[in-house]
Amino acid sequence: MILPDTSVWIQFLRGNKKITSQLIPEIEKFHVYASSFVFGELLQGARRPDEKEVIMGYWKNLLHCNEEDIFIEAGNYSAEKKLFAQGVGLIDAAILFSAIKNDLKLWTLDKKLDRIIPTAHLYKPL
Repeated sequence: MILPDTSVWIQFLRGNKKITSQLIPEIEKFHVYASSFVFGELLQGARRPDEKEVIMGYWKNLLHCNEEDIFIEAGNYSAEKKLFAQGVGLIDAAILFSAIKNDLKLWTLDKKLDRIIPTAHLYKPL
């Protein structure tokens, strides 16, 4: 089970063939979870109503992470791991902690985030 972060979804929505060829089969197998933080970032960047409609279509049809108290837990995790000093903000910490809390593998194209993901929660497609 995987949690693609914002960077992966952006490439997917732009039609990046490498990403789409890997993400679509996972979506079809119901192996993809969605985070409200990721989809909030996607909606923030959407320029047209049809883009928002596509984003919301995925949001409505994917499994959702349990994000109860996630900002509190992510803030504690970030402080313990000193993530802010490594250039990782609270939203990315919340996305990472969502993967940890929900026992998912996080798929990211963000080099800063990629460096700090615990191996047990890191998704690296072939």
